[in-house]
Amino acid sequence: MISQQQKSFLYTITAVFFWSTAATAFKIALKEFNSNQLLFISSFTSFLIFLFVALFNNKAGLLESFQLKYLTKNLLIGLFNPFLYYIILFNAYSILPAQEALILNFTWPVTVSIFAIIFLKSKFSLKTLLGIITSFFGVLIIATKGQLLSLKFENPFGVLLAVGSSLIWASYWIFNLKDKRPATVKLFFAFFSGTIYTAIYIHFFDTFKFTWSAGLNSSIYIGFFEMGLTYLFWLKGISLSNNKPLTSTYAFLAPFLSLMFISILLNESITAASIFGLLFIFCGIIIQKYPDLRKYIKI
Repeated sequence: MISQQQKSFLYTITAVFFWSTAATAFKIALKEFNSNQLLFISSFTSFLIFLFVALFNNKAGLLESFQLKYLTKNLLIGLFNPFLYYIILFNAYSILPAQEALILNFTWPVTVSIFAIIFLKSKFSLKTLLGIITSFFGVLIIATKGQLLSLKFENPFGVLLAVGSSLIWASYWIFNLKDKRPATVKLFFAFFSGTIYTAIYIHFFDTFKFTWSAGLNSSIYIGFFEMGLTYLFWLKGISLSNNKPLTSTYAFLAPFLSLMFISILLNESITAASIFGLLFIFCGIIIQKYPDLRKYIKI
């Protein structure tokens, strides 16, 4: 008989595994589709998933959220995620090597901490400042490919997009935190309105493109396992955990596993700058979270 904690571990580690494959899937899909086309296919896939889940688990809450009083929330949540977040992130992946886009986007826990201080009046401390500085030193290592003294940025626009995506995610996180509706309902409306935004954007500024190929398969895979089911696995795993703060740290395994998939499946040579940059970003996150985690870990 599997215990509740074992179920929690299985759900969360499954989510981490699928998130770890996302960077590789992005690169494969972007060989055939541009960022807008990839977002439409993947977000539409996620919309169908969350429609089914919301109808099955919370039909009353879903129907209630179609009321006019929720219109602004429904439109804004999809504007942040998936529309703006993934448009920016996919463009970063189209410009940068997968390993660099992946690690630079991993600054999102840092930007969430900054936004929490600004918008939620979270406590600011010297440890928080040290964590932020440490993480952004890691960004600097990656942006300069280890050439810190020269401060020569090889692709500043790509770096700006990758780090900028974390700012959009932090905005989404703050907005989502203040929206007290069930998670499945919020995710449905996020991908419902996000898909509409993407369709309108493509109609006026791009063209639709659908060819059955590895790129299309990857785009659908992203919709299922980066944007869709994986969120549900993660939420279920956290809800079942007896030690939620500690369980949430499993997410930090994802970028390390991602580098392995990038190396094996995309044949990218993982650079020393990427490894050291990731370690600094990771250490910066841990420095910020350590005061909260140490009471859950026996050290």
